[in-house]
Formats: sequence, C-alpha cells, structure tokens
Amino acid sequence: MAILTNAGKVAAAKLLNGVDSVPAFTYIAIGSGSTAEAATQTQLVTEITANGGARAAATCSYVASNTAKWEKEFAFTGDVTIREFGVFSASSGGTMLVRHLLAAGKAYENGEKALVSISAVIS
Repeated sequence: MAILTNAGKVAAAKLLNGVDSVPAFTYIAIGSGSTAEAATQTQLVTEITANGGARAAATCSYVASNTAKWEKEFAFTGDVTIREFGVFSASSGGTMLVRHLLAAGKAYENGEKALVSISAVIS
C-alpha cells in the first residue's frame, strides 16, 4: 500500500481550501530504492533518470467511488529495475504526494515497457 507523505498531506489540505497556490500532482517517477516507506520522505530513495525511466507526466483521471488515478507507460532504452514509485507535483523536485515500495524489484530490459498505474481512494 502506498503511503501519503507529510508534505503530500499539507499540499492536499491547501488544495482543498485554496489557501495557497499548490500545483496539481501530475507526474509519476520510478526508482530502484529499497528503503521502507515513511511519511517523512520527500523524494524517492533512488529515482531512475536514464534509460527511458525518467519522471514523466501521467495521464490523470477521476474514477468512480472517490478515486484519483495516475498512469504512465515507460518504454525502456536500457536495463532498469523498478522497486519504488511516487506521484509528484513537478517534472523535477516538487512535492511527493505518495510513495510505494514493491515487495521485490522488477527488472526490465532494453525495448520492454512498463505501465505504472497508481490509484488513491479518498475515504
């Protein structure tokens, strides 16, 4: 299960009432870090920036039952291993809304693709 970061909680609260101009969370990043999820994290542990795995704009949508969804297909141009991913407010830096750590890394080779899909249910 992905963890909502402390910075993500602050940004979400500000978005709800318009207190501050907070950018929308429209980017997905993938990484190879294996450190446990923590609400205090502000970035992925080891973000992938090469071989077709760089942070990119997601296709964002609303799904019924109070669910926000982000999707991005990554087409790899070299070998990468995905172990973590997150949703961000900018193409670099920015605020990390959520981070998720997979139980094990998933290796991809040059020419392979991975569809990363993240859903957040507001309940």
